Amino acid sequence: MLEESPHIVLLEAFYGGSHKQLIDLLKSHVPGCTAFTLPAKKWHWKARTGALYFMQTVPVCPSYRVLFTSSVLNLCELVALRPDLALLKKVLYFHENQLIYPVQKDQERDFQYGYNQVLSCLVADVVLFNSRFNMDSFLSSIKTFMKKIPDHRPKDLDQLIRPKCQVLHYPIQFPEVTRLLPKHKLLRRAAGLSPGEDISASGTQHQLCITRSEDLHSGGDEDVVPGQTFLEADPRSSEEPTTGPRVKALHIVWPHRWEHDKNPELFFSTLLTLKDRGLDFDLSVLGQTYSDTPDIFAEARRRLGGRVLHWGFLPTKDEYFRVLCQADVVVSTTRHEFFGVAVLEAVHCGCFPLCPKSLVYPELFPDEYLYATPEQLLKKLQGLCRRPHLARTHTVQVNTAAFSWAALKDRFQSLLAHSVPEHATAAASTAGTLTSLH
Repeated sequence: MLEESPHIVLLEAFYGGSHKQLIDLLKSHVPGCTAFTLPAKKWHWKARTGALYFMQTVPVCPSYRVLFTSSVLNLCELVALRPDLALLKKVLYFHENQLIYPVQKDQERDFQYGYNQVLSCLVADVVLFNSRFNMDSFLSSIKTFMKKIPDHRPKDLDQLIRPKCQVLHYPIQFPEVTRLLPKHKLLRRAAGLSPGEDISASGTQHQLCITRSEDLHSGGDEDVVPGQTFLEADPRSSEEPTTGPRVKALHIVWPHRWEHDKNPELFFSTLLTLKDRGLDFDLSVLGQTYSDTPDIFAEARRRLGGRVLHWGFLPTKDEYFRVLCQADVVVSTTRHEFFGVAVLEAVHCGCFPLCPKSLVYPELFPDEYLYATPEQLLKKLQGLCRRPHLARTHTVQVNTAAFSWAALKDRFQSLLAHSVPEHATAAASTAGTLTSLH
């Protein structure tokens, strides 16, 4: 039996991290895909020159019908250089957008990268965003972004782009973690409350806002204000019992890149305050490190040394998920997040999330898991440090399965189907003139 000719060409100018995982997933599970990539190094140069590389690397192929690429690539340049690719159905995927991507100083923002993304949207047939926050922040920022042009500014570009836009969440490949779960998480799973399960479908009503005193502690309820969540209860009523075996300390995990945009200063200052108040906790700081690591990491490692269980990037996924399964709480303090794979993976492993009440997080999590100020983060973590069993017995009301490939594959496959713009029928005749490129 003859192998099917490729009709979907996948291009990735920065083949690493979530970008690599998505390309690999599509190539493995969508028939007819062929992929061309550039390594995940020197991002700025890939964004500047990737189109020129792919112009010479992607062969002319009359069977191509669909082109899928991330917004790192300047799609506008590519289709100008390769008219045969311009005739395909062009699907552009945004993992992030450069109009609001944080820089330490606004004058450091290079206009060209955001400009390239706007141009790519104008020539694409379908524009996909991994979250509504990503889409809305991009579209709403175009007008202000274009004001940086000194004169003769284009108008209403957002109105030209918006009809092409859709939200299609990034598909996470959640592993089977049952063998890695500690006893209390296994018991929750055995009771039909597994991490990531749709709680409404399970028939179990889990009340997030605990107001009854017997749910908070075995003693009186005079310090609990009606309507408070358990994380906001007065700390005087939150002490662990003084008799019996010592309760294992709350295990906090921070699984993010070691960079300024993830706001490690807020995270570590919060933990140091908890330490100064005499609260007990264990800590795992995971995530990838780079050459320019913020100074706060070295200082925090020194000052929190006795509480650190794991420090630094773990070499295998199995080790990474093992730590997430052992942890109780996952914290995000980031200044930007367009989707939040790391937090969703931790929730899949049974962790209680604490995230900013901004960015993508209100799209993913109910208010109970969000904080609006540093003081609220401190208060919530303080409550959990005093009574860690509240995190351990709580089932997070988030269906992580909704962000899995199994849930999203039909939409991806539909968007990459043989639905081709009318002008694509001329691709074969145009392609013959381009063979000299190769």
